[in-house]
Amino acid sequence: MSARFSRFRFATAAVVSFGAGVLFASGMDWTKISWAQNSSGARAPLVRGPMGPETGASFADIAERVTPAVVAVNTTRTARPRAQIRGRPPQGMEDFLEQFGGQQPRQQRGEGSGFILSADGYIITNNHVVADADQVSITLSDGRVFKARVVGADSTTDVAVVKIDAKGLPTLTVGDDERTRIGDWVLAIGNPLGLDFTVTAGIISAKGRGAELSMPNQGNFTISDFIQTDAAINPGNSGGPLVNLRGEVIGLNSAIQSQTGFYSGYGFAIPITLVKNVADALIKDGRVRMPVMGVSVTRVDPEDAGINGLAKVAGVKVAGFNPPDGGPAKAAGIEVGDVITTVDGKPVDRVSALQRIVRMRRIGDVIPVEVVRFGTKKSFRVKLVDAEAGGQLAVNTTEPTGTSSPAAGKLGLSVEALPEEMATRMKTNGRGVRVSEVSQDGPARDKIAAGSDVLLEVLYPTPRRAIRSVTDLQNAISGLKDGDYVSLLVQSLDPRVGQRVVNIRVGG
Repeated sequence: MSARFSRFRFATAAVVSFGAGVLFASGMDWTKISWAQNSSGARAPLVRGPMGPETGASFADIAERVTPAVVAVNTTRTARPRAQIRGRPPQGMEDFLEQFGGQQPRQQRGEGSGFILSADGYIITNNHVVADADQVSITLSDGRVFKARVVGADSTTDVAVVKIDAKGLPTLTVGDDERTRIGDWVLAIGNPLGLDFTVTAGIISAKGRGAELSMPNQGNFTISDFIQTDAAINPGNSGGPLVNLRGEVIGLNSAIQSQTGFYSGYGFAIPITLVKNVADALIKDGRVRMPVMGVSVTRVDPEDAGINGLAKVAGVKVAGFNPPDGGPAKAAGIEVGDVITTVDGKPVDRVSALQRIVRMRRIGDVIPVEVVRFGTKKSFRVKLVDAEAGGQLAVNTTEPTGTSSPAAGKLGLSVEALPEEMATRMKTNGRGVRVSEVSQDGPARDKIAAGSDVLLEVLYPTPRRAIRSVTDLQNAISGLKDGDYVSLLVQSLDPRVGQRVVNIRVGG
């Protein structure tokens, strides 16, 4: 009995030690984003997947059912030779060889994935998989190869639709990503690293990933609203489906986060409800008409929540309008500095949520919008317009220059009058003082940039007023005490940054 007990204790200790080793070895890091697109030992123990509570299906059952509707996407692009700068020595092997190659165009090949949406040959993939491709071919799971044409592509969502001439194709069932939960099991199916029709498993690690990711296609209207998963996604997986345990596609695999460009723990998929919305428009019209509210927004930080009396740090802050002198949101009564909390009856906790809600509606729809304006709740109705209808504001302004002054000493800032030529170039409409210095131990540190930021307006304390001189700013903040808040409309000299609202807690 004693010997058996000793053997039992030894076995238990071995299992615990092994488990601790596995946990220790499972660390991973969080680095840069790249597309999951490919351009040109000992066997693991068999692990059976868990049973799906709704269907009783294992991973093997799901993979068997889904894989026939997954395709490999192969592209060819003509890379034009780079212009050589006269007198410049070769910068690498390619430059060296091009001296002897007659500057001939080169063929570049790319690989990605996709899935069949309809039995008559419409296939969904990523925009970045087929962008600028001269030729696109599709390989089915049964080995057949078809030439494909690009029906349409949308860079703002990274969704594309291609078409092959075939009938009776297997298709995937479109699921509802909004019903998925963090922790749900998912499978990623695609063609990573040229390994056709590979299946990986994992869970949904997060939803609504957006502003914290710097995607390669980032732009003014880019929709960043990703499902994060730890199912292995590698170059070549781009455009493949992310499916749930019912075998329904809930996302379009698009990008990975990795220092090396290969799987390092996390991948990202575009929610299928957004993908389907865009794909339907591409199939119908060959293009996507994008509804917008005409606002530029940023995330809410603790100071934004504090100045508005919000119970939690959530919502999106209105930083400006597009076009600057109008647009539907401004016409409805929304103001710079407002925090949007709900749109179309749905809570808005981050920028990606607002983008997605609006993108799912149609141009011309009138939607309810609720905001908080420095502690006061307000409701508006905004008519959505086509993003292409935006205009430009051209203004003329003059502003005398002056000497630097610690006018905003309570905020840890020194400011100076805005030079006339800079005011004209920035189109500030007669407003603005430039920040010349920011105290590293003041409340504006990490919020205002010296030399490149211009203060345009004081939004709070009310009444809202333009800053046309150093004195205007002095008068606006003279009564502030430690613990009070001030809200400023700020414009950067960098046109890529534009305008934003900065809320600061005095003495913070």
